[in-house]
Amino acid sequence: MRAFSQTTEDLARQEIELPSWAFGNSGTRFKVFTQRGIPRDPFEKIADAAQVHRLTGLAPSVALHIPWDLVDDFDKLGEHARDNGVRLGTINTNTFQDDDYMFGSLCHVDQRVRAKAISHVLGCVDIMDATGSRDLKIWLPDGLNYPGQADLRDRQERLADALGQIYARLAAHQRLVLEYKLFEPAFYATDVPDWGTAYVHCLALGERAVVCLDTGHHAPHTNIEFIVMQLLRLGRLGAFDFNSRFYADDDLIVGAADPFQLFRIMTEVVRGGGCDESSEVTFMLDQCHNIEAKIPGQIRSVLNVQEMTARALLVDRAALAEAERAGDVLAANAVLMDAFYTDVRADLAAWRESRGLPADPLAAFRASGYAERVAAERVGGTQAGWGA
Repeated sequence: MRAFSQTTEDLARQEIELPSWAFGNSGTRFKVFTQRGIPRDPFEKIADAAQVHRLTGLAPSVALHIPWDLVDDFDKLGEHARDNGVRLGTINTNTFQDDDYMFGSLCHVDQRVRAKAISHVLGCVDIMDATGSRDLKIWLPDGLNYPGQADLRDRQERLADALGQIYARLAAHQRLVLEYKLFEPAFYATDVPDWGTAYVHCLALGERAVVCLDTGHHAPHTNIEFIVMQLLRLGRLGAFDFNSRFYADDDLIVGAADPFQLFRIMTEVVRGGGCDESSEVTFMLDQCHNIEAKIPGQIRSVLNVQEMTARALLVDRAALAEAERAGDVLAANAVLMDAFYTDVRADLAAWRESRGLPADPLAAFRASGYAERVAAERVGGTQAGWGA
């Protein structure tokens, strides 16, 4: 097994983007729960996200969701981010919170609705131009609840046409990142339900169209690391949305339900070059903290990804390859399990201290008094949450 000291160069490059919406109020289908000190605007969201980076060194960028994070002056928002030691990252579209989109957005049969959705996405590209963002992430709620509700093939043709219009608007340094989801809110057929559909559309668009893999967007028992391998092999894995789930898209803290799955995923990421210096894969959290505090939830999440990345980097690739060639099943499996069962927490704590970071970021946050201060300051106004 590799020594921890051999992994630090790779760990030092690791960056995990935070979603602005993780710092707002969220909840279940039945109730959005409020907490004290929740941000009231994108500026306060970024200030909270910056606390995670200040304590972990892992989260230097913040993804925005439009229109939730619309501001009058994105230059000012970018400057605010830089003043807080972070930068603006991926721009996420929203075609799921408008009555016009009940039967779809980019796939809608009505040209007027489809044009409205395309216009929204193109407006997001304008924001990318203002913020310097590289990635435009598109997730669609489009789909059908019943057989016969609409023509499946026609919807794919409309989607291809809409994506083509959007892709043509991107600048040379910008990417279209297409996210897939097995189901919800559509239950019979989702228009982008799996990595293959997303890949086919990206392949037709061009090299700057890539796939986003959300770890919660698959059927139970799906071998997600196989999908990771395949998309890396094909050069089309553009981004991760990390979360964890027990049943469906639960959006829990990454690694909470199945840390071994996260380890297996990161093992394939390392194997496929996703952690290399030249890698263009964006790692991002996409999870809602409904019952836990927002900032500690994000700190715990990025630390979980870092820990499983460290374990994946410990895998002895030479020994693994030798066992595979020899057909020694138990030896090969043991190489992986030895890395997974290695407790790297003390090593990571010492390494953080060597870089001027707190050994225990969660304890440091609790001791900072930041949560109490913003709870006292953020009185009045409207707290951010789903839809704002």
